[in-house]
Amino acid sequence: MAIQTVLKTGQLTVVAYKCETGTSAEPFTELHESTSISYVRTGSFGYRVGRRVCDMVAGSTVVGRAGDDYVCTHDHTTCGDECLCFRLTPELLDTLGGPSDIWSTRGVPPIRELAVAGELAQAAATSRSDVGVDEAGILYAATFVRAVTGERERALEVDARDRRRAVHAALWLDAHSREELDLGAVAGQAGLSPFHFLRLFSAVLGVTPHQYLVHLRLREAARLLAQSDEAISTVAYDVGFGDLSNFTRSFHRAAGVSPRSFRRLARGDRKILQDRLAAGLVR
Repeated sequence: MAIQTVLKTGQLTVVAYKCETGTSAEPFTELHESTSISYVRTGSFGYRVGRRVCDMVAGSTVVGRAGDDYVCTHDHTTCGDECLCFRLTPELLDTLGGPSDIWSTRGVPPIRELAVAGELAQAAATSRSDVGVDEAGILYAATFVRAVTGERERALEVDARDRRRAVHAALWLDAHSREELDLGAVAGQAGLSPFHFLRLFSAVLGVTPHQYLVHLRLREAARLLAQSDEAISTVAYDVGFGDLSNFTRSFHRAAGVSPRSFRRLARGDRKILQDRLAAGLVR
């Protein structure tokens, strides 16, 4: 079993699991140390709780309540499985709402809303999205609550005070964009829980806090690439990206060219400029 902790904050922990166990493996009892939901990315396995066995396939959701034991079986496949697990704190569970028994340990069959939210979370966990991993995890958990209870998400009504909170948070992000930040830290500045802050910020400004943070960092990176001779890696770390490859992917998604090509474009490389204009006309 390969286990990678993708993110750990005060509200949730995100862990990627890759299991290569086959049909010959002897199942054994395990314990959920915290309440969690897991998105089954690939493969299949049996999830046995007491005498009940749920067959999990790609797109399914595994629910585990803190203190419950379970057994994973692999009777039907030799290919193993991969899951993205979100361990939720009691505080986050309270803000998500829903009946208490919704977090009973069980397997949930593939549901289209959860599949979409799960793939967004996977993209965030692998740095292929500008949505934060913590934001995607909270969205996945909130989608689970709505999908299982049948409740529709109500449009968030915001007043002048809410708008001020969101704008002040955006200004705070602008002033601290080079720092290592997570959703909980930014929400704390606004005096709100991460779940409610995520909804409020998105409703007022049209982007999530992490998307806005990435926007700030990329804008500053573009300025530095155009006006300075700093190494691209230095630019990436200076503006707040902790990983050069993540910076390169994010910048390419935004600019349509690599950071190196953007620097050349900004300094008058006519060929790159012509190619970009041609690409724009084709679209």
